[in-house]
Amino acid sequence: MEPRPIAILGASGSIGTTTLAVVRAHPGLLRVSGMASLSRWRELVAPAKEFGVRHIALGDPTAADEARASGAFDSSTTILSGPEGLTEIACMPAVRTVVSAVVGTAGLVPTLAALRSGKDVALASKELLVMAGRFITRAAAESGARLLPVDSEHNALHQLLRKRPQAEVSRLVLTASGGAFRDTPLERLGEVTPEQALRHPSWSMGPKVTVDSATMANKGLEIVEATWLFGLPQERIDVVIHPQSVIHAMVTLSDGGMEALLSPPSMAFPIQDCLLQPQRPPCPAPGLDLTKTHALTMSPPDPARYPCLGIARAAAAAGACAPAAFNAANEVAVGAFMASGLRFTGIAEVVRRTMERGWTAEPDSLEDALAADAEARRLAAGYAAKLTL
Repeated sequence: MEPRPIAILGASGSIGTTTLAVVRAHPGLLRVSGMASLSRWRELVAPAKEFGVRHIALGDPTAADEARASGAFDSSTTILSGPEGLTEIACMPAVRTVVSAVVGTAGLVPTLAALRSGKDVALASKELLVMAGRFITRAAAESGARLLPVDSEHNALHQLLRKRPQAEVSRLVLTASGGAFRDTPLERLGEVTPEQALRHPSWSMGPKVTVDSATMANKGLEIVEATWLFGLPQERIDVVIHPQSVIHAMVTLSDGGMEALLSPPSMAFPIQDCLLQPQRPPCPAPGLDLTKTHALTMSPPDPARYPCLGIARAAAAAGACAPAAFNAANEVAVGAFMASGLRFTGIAEVVRRTMERGWTAEPDSLEDALAADAEARRLAAGYAAKLTL
């Protein structure tokens, strides 16, 4: 059997580099045919040479010009640029699976194009489903492409639910580490710094999702993502704090029993599952040793500590453009916090004020969803400026 050819959008980020580690572990099963990044071309030089990748795309045309002029890539390498370049990589005829891990909305058009062309998509950018879930799931359904969740929680649910009739499923349970400040006294949360927020107790992730873990905005986004992936309303999706990050998700069955998927906190496990299912070869990350895990604990999240989770639930219940607005406002607020101007507690305040607009209009087109995203960003930026120290 020939190795499965894949393309990686966001190859220079944490998901991309972990995907390359999975490919490295299984050269007879996987082959990288194309890679893309928004601007970090230098991080693509070594893997392009290692894996013999001859098609590269950079979303930033200036970065693409720099990469071409550098002479760092093989002369036979094609370097594409702009949004069109990312889309061309995603739709290469030879590619069977696209790993979509570009941060923000830049990955939306290439992901939709890949699905419409019948490519399976391993989706790591939960924000895309939150903003445009209707259009992404419709594209997959119409072409017959598989939408495979990379998020550890959703991938765990995907594994647990693959061959189970939906009538047997009562509830879904997403686990959360609680982030960097799960034990910080509430009165001190207004004083914490971006550097402290990035010290995640369990996972090694990008800066934005690490801050989202500390506010649990990520779990709010994951609730919306789960509604699109698994067809259950948000009121049937629970969240629990699980500091050990070993149990990734659970399913409550119609008879009251529960099933769970356990693995160490490494993205190599869900990425490998997306790329190789139903095969289960050894994973390049170390496996789970329960003799060294002394306790597996769970507790409900405190609404006072994690107000973003409640705001996200309300957005998920409202539907229409509310989830897209929540995602956009949160991105702006996190950016303001990372710039060291907005207090950590100001993230939730910016999001709350932005969501007061209502966002009840149904997005009839992708352009409607993008317009709501842009308007929410504009409002959030104004509120963040007013709250900046």
